Amino acid sequence: MIKKGFGIKNIAEMLGISVSTVSRALRDAHDINPETKEKVLKLAKELNFKPNKNAAALASGSTKNIGVIIPFITNYYFSTVISGIQEAAFQLGYNIILFVTNDEEEREKQLIENLDLASLDGLLISLSSNSSSIEHFETLIDGGLPLVFFDRVPNEINASKVMQSDYEGALLATSHLIRKGYKRIAHLAGPESLKFTQERLRGFLSALKQAQMPVHEEYIIHSGFSSQHGYADVQQLLALEELPDAIFAVNDRKAIGAIQALKDAKKLVGKEIGVVGFTNDPMCTVIEPNLTTVEEPAFQIGEQSCELLIKHIKNKDFEPRSVLIPCRLIERDSS
Repeated sequence: MIKKGFGIKNIAEMLGISVSTVSRALRDAHDINPETKEKVLKLAKELNFKPNKNAAALASGSTKNIGVIIPFITNYYFSTVISGIQEAAFQLGYNIILFVTNDEEEREKQLIENLDLASLDGLLISLSSNSSSIEHFETLIDGGLPLVFFDRVPNEINASKVMQSDYEGALLATSHLIRKGYKRIAHLAGPESLKFTQERLRGFLSALKQAQMPVHEEYIIHSGFSSQHGYADVQQLLALEELPDAIFAVNDRKAIGAIQALKDAKKLVGKEIGVVGFTNDPMCTVIEPNLTTVEEPAFQIGEQSCELLIKHIKNKDFEPRSVLIPCRLIERDSS
């Protein structure tokens, strides 16, 4: 059993090497002889030695902590993203610290202003839906903190970003409705300022243009992401003189709200009016009729975001890059 006070100095003496060499071996540094590293790790394992992480952080300038800022934690999409982040972080020897904004810009700003930057090596961020300013993010970048944005990303910042191919996904969804014979297709969009809202709208409009179908401005409604927003958007559509015969929603929650509103209005979903969502939330197979949707690669987004951030952490000169991950259409009864 290791005596109290046993540390890396003792391991260094036992192996006849320097304390700094032991420290580099335990934190998996690259500038150390592989055989020496193996000897250190083997002895540490035999002795069941666990280094003081705080001391190691002070010595290396690295905390092995990554901050993750997300709008929600109960949302299926974001919980799956977190699983991807956690898996990549674990494999690469990092811990994650989670911060939740409740999808509020003011809370997002306060959170960032109060961050203990000394306790973080880098930050993964998904914007709140009403986030309109970027100064608080630029302050972090100017301070040298590695950042990667994922899913909800800002247009104006030169930083790494990981997203699903929102344009292609929306093109898939809308083209599917067109192939099914629908002629008057509405789009329940997200907040106008968000990049992925803009990309999904662009995919929707491209599909209409490719099919030489007219754009009905009154069929495009911008609002939030909840099922309540989807329900209210459909109430707005139901008040029109000519009702659309299909709906493409920016996400599944809005699509589910849309289905509920249509059913309350005695409309036959999948027969009179088609509905397609975007996410592949488990609720898609619970709602009746089952929801056709575009599956987002949430786990891969989390995984690749984390891996990209760690590249920035390890190499301060690593150039920002944008990563697009493809989506796929899952056809069900609603369309």
